[in-house]
Amino acid sequence: MGKVPAEVIERLLARSSSPAGAVLGPGLGRDGAVLDVADVAARFLVAASDPVTFAADEVGWYAVHVNANDVACMGARPRWFLATILLPEGARERDAEAVFDQIDRACGEIGAGLVGGHTEVTPGLDHTVVAGTMLGVTDHWISAGGAEPGDALLLTKGVAIEGTSILAREAAHRVGGRVDEAMLRRARDLLVTPGISVVADAAVAVQAGAVHALHDPTEGGIAGGIYELCQASGVGAHIDLDAVPVLPETVALTRAFGLDPLGLIASGALLIAAPEADAPAILEALRGAGIDATRIGSVEPSAYGIRAGTDSDLPFPRFEADELTRVL
Repeated sequence: MGKVPAEVIERLLARSSSPAGAVLGPGLGRDGAVLDVADVAARFLVAASDPVTFAADEVGWYAVHVNANDVACMGARPRWFLATILLPEGARERDAEAVFDQIDRACGEIGAGLVGGHTEVTPGLDHTVVAGTMLGVTDHWISAGGAEPGDALLLTKGVAIEGTSILAREAAHRVGGRVDEAMLRRARDLLVTPGISVVADAAVAVQAGAVHALHDPTEGGIAGGIYELCQASGVGAHIDLDAVPVLPETVALTRAFGLDPLGLIASGALLIAAPEADAPAILEALRGAGIDATRIGSVEPSAYGIRAGTDSDLPFPRFEADELTRVL
């Protein structure tokens, strides 16, 4: 119980690269980090915290990316990560080592670094929990609450990327041959390609045009993400359902399980609200960076609510719980 042995922590931290700006980074007996921000040409420090509480082989990797996505959606560059790692009773050194390796790998993927945190064995747990905090910097912050009537609503990659991968990884045995192995393999790989990170998506978008709002739809799917963005901004929206990109792997898995892809956990996609005049340049820049992007609708005054359809207007679907809960 309690703190992980000192010699184990020293070995694990020795494996991590020292992040830029960390005057005093993670180390034995250090209760905090000291960061040199003198060379950071930015006015604002952005912070986001989220735990990863579900049992996952990549819990450390998830923790970095979900926190980095939240920072990126505020227009900031993720720089410094802190992690509280709670290991279950009976955990071995290799279990802690795996989490540290996952954090280091994920930080490397987005250009951030581990600067501090805490690691212990905690009674009452049956799997590892990682609570993360990501710090980022920016000259101009953005939020999900800045969308304005008349904005174009754009979406990167496609809906339900994470949900599709989870179904293929954890419930493939239940599809009974209705999805072939090649399709399942591609679905499992969606977690990495195109991946659940939207850090690059956000960086490209804010450089290409006057972005008013960013939001990464997660639990509750793209439908939940659109509702959250509209609620935060005090606006409505009109969504062209035919334009919403759904990957072939998502079509196959959601059909097999009888799920609606609009309500399936959607990490990996980024919602962007931007002026009509800037939308073409943002779409072009994203596609030029190898990031699929599509215009899926328009932001409207709140009095219109959220509507869907092409030739006719219908109420936009809403889900009481993520569609994944119907399977797992």
